[in-house]
Parts: sequence; C-alpha cells; structure tokens
Amino acid sequence: MSDAPLDVLARWEAHGALWRSYRVSDEEAVVELCTCTGEPVDELRTRDPALLRYLADRPRSDAD
Repeated sequence: MSDAPLDVLARWEAHGALWRSYRVSDEEAVVELCTCTGEPVDELRTRDPALLRYLADRPRSDAD
C-alpha cells in the first residue's frame, strides 16, 4: 500500500528536503521533490483531492 500524497510531502519536508508545485490543475498536481538545496530529484503526480486543496494554499515547502 502506498502512502497518502500529503504524507509523502510531510515526510520529505521532515527530512530537510524541499518540494514545490510544478503544475497544478483542478484534476491533477505534479510536485517536484527536491534536495535541501533545491535540485529536483523526483516528482509526485497525484489526483488526490486533499493534496490539490493543500497545494492551493501552500504551493511550496519554503513559502511559509
């Protein structure tokens, strides 16, 4: 069983890495998973409604 997309982002951030929205629509999001220096290393693609709502308010981990 895979983790919920919000859990993936929370774990990524908890380990000191960054993430940022690459493309977000009403139906799908693509989030870049980056190193602590901002280099993209992977991406998360999802249609999860909870994550789409979350990204509308917080499009990147370093935008607080």
